[in-house]
Amino acid sequence: MRNQVPLDISVIPLRPAPAPAPARRAVAPPAPAPVPAAPAPKEPLWRDLVGDVLRRERLAQERTLKDVADTARISMPYLSEVERGRKEASSEVLAAAAQALGLGLGDLLTRAQGELVRITSRCAPAGRSTPRASYDGLCLAA
Repeated sequence: MRNQVPLDISVIPLRPAPAPAPARRAVAPPAPAPVPAAPAPKEPLWRDLVGDVLRRERLAQERTLKDVADTARISMPYLSEVERGRKEASSEVLAAAAQALGLGLGDLLTRAQGELVRITSRCAPAGRSTPRASYDGLCLAA
């Protein structure tokens, strides 16, 4: 027994056939889309800046992570994460790490603030004026 499909069966499409394209008229090409402005650069995180200062100072003194961590009485993995900006260290931990490197907490924070000013002034968009404070110090807010 052979199964044959009768020739009078019609196929019903699931989607309607596309309409024929209308005749084209000569039209001016559309104006180019405006180029979106580049997003403003992200400001660096404080923990990244402090970690960079700690690492840079440690390497300048040619000291190992273990040596500084032992002197500061901080675990070596935690100090490593602080240096890489992965952990937000308390002021006590930062003071201990700074002291282990022969710095005061104020010295560490001043250097981090200097990095922040350097990075943000380099990334500031043209024409943007930044107000200057009448003091040249470090301000921290809790």
